[in-house]
Amino acid sequence: MQMENTKIAILGLGYVGLPLAVAFSKYFPTIGFDIKKTRIEELMQGKDNTREVSEAELAAAPNLAFSCNEEDLKAANVLIVTVPTPIDDHRQPDLTPLVKASEMLGRVINKGDVVIYESTVYPGATEEECIPVVEKVSGLVFNQDFYAGYSPERINPGDKERPVTKIMKVTSGSTPEIADFVDQLYGTIIEAGTHKASSIKVAEASKIIENTQRDVNIALINELAMIFSHLGIDTNDVIEAAATKWNFIKLQPGLVGGHCIGVDPYYLVHKSMSVGHIPDMIRKAREINDGMARFVASKLIKAMIEKSQLIKGAKVLVMGMTFKENCPDIRNSKVVDLIKELKSYGLHVDVYDPWVDKNEAKEIYGLDLISVPKKNYYDAVVVTVKHNEFVQEGRELFSYCKEIFTFVDIKKVVKACGENIIYM
Repeated sequence: MQMENTKIAILGLGYVGLPLAVAFSKYFPTIGFDIKKTRIEELMQGKDNTREVSEAELAAAPNLAFSCNEEDLKAANVLIVTVPTPIDDHRQPDLTPLVKASEMLGRVINKGDVVIYESTVYPGATEEECIPVVEKVSGLVFNQDFYAGYSPERINPGDKERPVTKIMKVTSGSTPEIADFVDQLYGTIIEAGTHKASSIKVAEASKIIENTQRDVNIALINELAMIFSHLGIDTNDVIEAAATKWNFIKLQPGLVGGHCIGVDPYYLVHKSMSVGHIPDMIRKAREINDGMARFVASKLIKAMIEKSQLIKGAKVLVMGMTFKENCPDIRNSKVVDLIKELKSYGLHVDVYDPWVDKNEAKEIYGLDLISVPKKNYYDAVVVTVKHNEFVQEGRELFSYCKEIFTFVDIKKVVKACGENIIYM
């Protein structure tokens, strides 16, 4: 395929797909496709509710067209899939969005086309699960009539300093020639450069271990926080002291949610067990991080009891619902687990997050977020996310509390200054 004849379609316009579509549209005719009509209408009006792309950036993308009509995809010869890859209620990989996207590809693909998957999967999923679907629906033969690549998504939601173009991209292809083409294609937009992996499976594995490594490291810090809590030691003070050594990895304890760390390791666990190896360290790390909501809740309850505060019916303010700071993404938010734990003790919980769409919170989790916290109203406050707004308020956050209160600051938003703050 000649680079100058390239026409791109991006399937899935979420946190990954939309910035990618905008970047590619500066060099190639690009179709941004999403099955949600409301999402397409919003983007056509120049608005992005994920806040990853500004109105100015959308307006400056003249070669970018939006569509929810799959027939429009037939005009493209490079089709890039950026749909989500969640887990089900049993923490097993749910490839449904990926399979449905592959079925759609099968209906629109033409001879000579290249399909590139970006969705995070276990090693082998692209060639074992996705490509056979495209072949079956299209009637075309893989690596004869059409080709494939894999370039794992690399975007950090809410990070304006490191957009997709400034993060090095791993690429791969189903043949040496296609691997070169995919690498050159992404090299057009990625300022930070590319790394051409030796195979699609290697590229898939590289993505999954990026997030698994972070998960295991954070699990260690979270377990240390539990140990130090029993010993009456401030974990943050310990980390600050240990970080004076040059090779110490400085991480903070907390709730580990989101798609990357909170979900992706389960894909590797699944694949590992399918070939007969039980990944004890990875599995245990997931258990520790998934259990942090219970730990935080129990720590709050114990602190309230020590102050002779009544538990049942007590009013608690949870500040922050997104999985990370300065980002509206609530997918797989572990704050939701914390809220459930607090309610199980009979507490009345108000949730406040200026970054979250209230309708989305209600639709996904059934939670009614408040618009403004009440002053002098809460028996306890739990700060779960380090949004800039919360940092700026600082000690003013205490104004939401009653005279006798418990204040838990998971992300160390408020600097200690004589007040009784419980850190992790």
